[in-house]
Amino acid sequence: MRDWWREFSGLVLPVACAGCGRPRTELCPACGAALNGAPARSVLPSPRPAGLPAVHAAAPYANAVRAVLLAHKERGALGLAGPLGRALAASVRAGTGQAGAVGPLLLVPVPSARSATAARGHDPVLRIARAAADELRRTGGRVRVLPVLRQLRAVADQSGLRAHRRRANLAGALGVAAGSVRLLDHGRVVLVDDLLTTGSTLAEAARAVTEALGSGGGPSGRAVCAAAVVAASPSAFEINRN
Repeated sequence: MRDWWREFSGLVLPVACAGCGRPRTELCPACGAALNGAPARSVLPSPRPAGLPAVHAAAPYANAVRAVLLAHKERGALGLAGPLGRALAASVRAGTGQAGAVGPLLLVPVPSARSATAARGHDPVLRIARAAADELRRTGGRVRVLPVLRQLRAVADQSGLRAHRRRANLAGALGVAAGSVRLLDHGRVVLVDDLLTTGSTLAEAARAVTEALGSGGGPSGRAVCAAAVVAASPSAFEINRN
């Protein structure tokens, strides 16, 4: 019945693979394998920004993977949240071991600017994080998604900025929402995002969470145990391979 419905809906509402354009499928097997076909790996941008926790990624940000992420983020292909969430879940597992083995995992998504969320009609990283949490729970993990990070000030468009300018652009830009610090003190915090390029955004998120936990009475530096992304720049994969 499910396959029949997909076939019928493909006739009424034609779709194409977000990765390669193959007709009448939102994600073909080949592009799905590019996203989820290999084990998640540790990745490392160069230069590595201060404060960046260990990061794992499921795939290089190129070709079909890049197209799928952009289709979900910019074109509202919300059905792709499932496979993207599975990829992010694999990255979380690779960075933390068995989910929930020592306390619950607290997935903290990097926030989009309010203007970007309004323009897109959804928060792509939050949606992928929730899909990842569902996947981790299906395999017995204790997981919560905590969207507690907030943008404290406007930042310039990151595209086109070199690493040092990205760091300056983001410095002090993120903070933990008032009253949310106590939520972070009851599990292992894993920062999650869709993409890693220079690592500046995740480093700023780690700083915000660590400082918030310290100011809330917790041991500063304990909060963030890892970071996980769907994809990372090919150079981050290559650097870690050597």
